[in-house]
Amino acid sequence: MSTSKTSSATHGFAYSQDQFRQLVEDALGEAKRLGASDAGAEVSEGCGLSVSVRKGDLENVERNRDKSLGISVYLGQRRGNASTSDFSAQAIKDTVRAAFDIARFTAEDPVAGLPDEQDLSLDVAARPELDLFHPWDITAEKAAGLALRCEAATFATDARITNSEGAAVSAQQSHFITGNSRGFRGGYASSRHSISVAPIAGRGAGMQRDAWYSSMRDALDLAKPEAVGRYAAERALSRLKARKVKTAEVPILFESTVAAGLLGALVQATSGGALYRKASFLLDSLGTLVLASHIDVDEDPHVLKGKGSSPFDDEGVVTRARSVVEAGVLQGYFLSTYSARKLGLRTTGHAGGSHNLVMKSRMTAPGDDLKTMLRRMGRGLFVTELMGQGVNYVTGDYSRGASGYWVENGEIAYPVHEVTIAGNLKDMFQRIVGIGTDQYTLGTKTIGSVLIERMKLAGS
Repeated sequence: MSTSKTSSATHGFAYSQDQFRQLVEDALGEAKRLGASDAGAEVSEGCGLSVSVRKGDLENVERNRDKSLGISVYLGQRRGNASTSDFSAQAIKDTVRAAFDIARFTAEDPVAGLPDEQDLSLDVAARPELDLFHPWDITAEKAAGLALRCEAATFATDARITNSEGAAVSAQQSHFITGNSRGFRGGYASSRHSISVAPIAGRGAGMQRDAWYSSMRDALDLAKPEAVGRYAAERALSRLKARKVKTAEVPILFESTVAAGLLGALVQATSGGALYRKASFLLDSLGTLVLASHIDVDEDPHVLKGKGSSPFDDEGVVTRARSVVEAGVLQGYFLSTYSARKLGLRTTGHAGGSHNLVMKSRMTAPGDDLKTMLRRMGRGLFVTELMGQGVNYVTGDYSRGASGYWVENGEIAYPVHEVTIAGNLKDMFQRIVGIGTDQYTLGTKTIGSVLIERMKLAGS
């Protein structure tokens, strides 16, 4: 994988990747000198600018810069870890010695160790270029200007936008090099930039807040600040005069922005850590029906500019595109080397989490946009915000505070707040009757609005 974009400090970094490579070699060499049977090291640096405004005034300008070197040392099946932000030769020696000493006095773990060589991304030429690094050379003044334009657009949308929690612009970038004693070396630079705003509509007890943002690896792909501001204002305005509804059992339509949480629950329940700890409602679910039979979940770690893209995982294991769920049937877990060994399986390249996931329904037609999904629901609750942490991943029990809109005859009737929706994720997954084409990407997950046949709604 080419590293020409990050070969020097010209993009705002204090260290080049060549310097990072030498630091990794120094750390691994010291571990070997001390007598380690294996070792892995990673060195990284991040920097950025964050600017926030509120009600037309500049609030904060923050510049961040951090760096770290971490080392894992193995003495057989005993492991020790240590890290430092001091890159001097003596500090690195001291850090490696600290990890070595921790390993000496740590109990043996039969599954501890680096990935097997056959799983590592050792063929540098085979690593795809993923276009993840787009440094944004923006000054604090220009960032503030964008944030002010964004917030101004919210106030200009409607006189009922009476206040604001502020608008912000962030430009962040980082790079790293990692390596281990089994021959793996790799690293790259990446960036992520955003613009956001949180307007408040109405006055007194009837005030309603909402927010919107745009986040991309390339600042050129960000939505216009005015568009972000107007949409955030429209969302806040649409929540005015919200009311409660009576307790019932009704269909629930999750807006795409919150539906990503359902996909996240699937990932959590099928991740190695939860599985080997037996803290998942989907234990021993490989090859079984976990979602409605019309649903597929695909994963592609190699999407250009993807927020979950990477040629290898945090351990240097090769990443590959795959089908996670096919026709509702689970095809694979999310496993690191350690969790895979605990389960008697092979790593899937997920140390560090999932990559770019997309959940779709085989029944979705090209015209199944949000309006179509509302018509299909007919009568029920359209959920646009969830509150609280009421998800039990051991049992699958699900209970969340919610707000959104009551739907009658396939049309939004009025805004709703202060309600709770409840069910069990196992049942909810099976009761998904539709997924819209209104796809939204939240982090590493892409999904449209999700219609669940029936859930309990606790209201007044």
